[in-house]
Order: sequence, then structure tokens, then C-alpha cells
Amino acid sequence: MTNPELVAPSLRYFDSWQESNAEWAGAHQDGSAIRVADAMGLDLSRPADFGLWVQQMLVEADPSYPPPDGRVNATTLWIVEGDTFLGSVNVRHTLNDYLALFGGHIGYGIRPSARRRGLARLCLQHALVRAKRLGLERVLLTCYDTNEGSYRTIEGCGGILERVVVPDDMTRSFGVDDALRRYWIQT
Repeated sequence: MTNPELVAPSLRYFDSWQESNAEWAGAHQDGSAIRVADAMGLDLSRPADFGLWVQQMLVEADPSYPPPDGRVNATTLWIVEGDTFLGSVNVRHTLNDYLALFGGHIGYGIRPSARRRGLARLCLQHALVRAKRLGLERVLLTCYDTNEGSYRTIEGCGGILERVVVPDDMTRSFGVDDALRRYWIQT
């Protein structure tokens, strides 16, 4: 078995990504950039649409590319082991209003069957290096208060809890119904 590595998104992982997506059973996949595909109206079960999504993620990683309204430049990397897709991490180069409140600079998600192997920590550590290269001195990360695995990962990588945001009408308008932890990490 090969060691896990972080790679640029690629059509090569189409089949394995489909298997991973099925494991999520419709739940949101943090750090996946699926919202990019949704905004483009793509059906990721179709190889051609999947390829367009991959290409768009690669384009949006380029800081000279002006992202569409409501989005920011972001670098998405996939954690893989051989030909097996295990998860993703997304490093947002800047924050817009939504990200400043809810999403943060870094999001990551590990497919359910690959959890509890330290892969989230590996993704976050790599993302922190990437953020530093982008000139970010500190980054915001958020996770639900009920996601113990995520907040332990953030804290284990140096995250300092700023506060816990309790759901209210404003957070619910953005689809956030659970208490949200906000952390800052120095890069």
C-alpha cells in the first residue's frame, strides 16, 4: 500500500471520488469545492461534467484569475492513496463575507471509510504551509461544536478558539443551524 499524498484534483480519480461521494450520503463535504460544481450546474456523476469541475478548481487556484461573484480564489487538493480518493482540503486565499462568518480560510473533509487515520491532520498541516506561502499570517477555521474530530484536529494543529457562535436567525439564513466553533491558527 502506498502512503497518502496530497495532489491536484484530477479526472484520474473519477471512479474513486464517486465511491467516496456515495459514502457521504448527501451530507455536505467540507473542503470539497462541490459548491463550485453546483454553481456551474454540473452533474458530477458524468465524467465530462466532473472534468469541467476539476478544470475549474485548477483555474480558481490561480491568484490572477478573477473568481465569479460570491467566490474567492481557492486551492483545492485531494488526499489520495494510490488510485483511491480519501478526502480533500480547500485553502481560500481570502475571505468574503460568508467565509469570514462561517467557512474560514481552510476546509477539509475525509471520506467516512478513511477516517481515524490522521488524514485530516495531514490535510490541515499541509494547508497551513500552503496558506503561509500565500502570505496569510493567520487563518480562520470553523467547525460545528458537535464535530469533535474536527475541533480536536484544529486544536492539535495550534488552533486557538475565538468563540462559539450560537445559532440565531442570521446564521440560520445561511444554513447554519448548529453551534459553530471559530478558531485562529498562526501559519
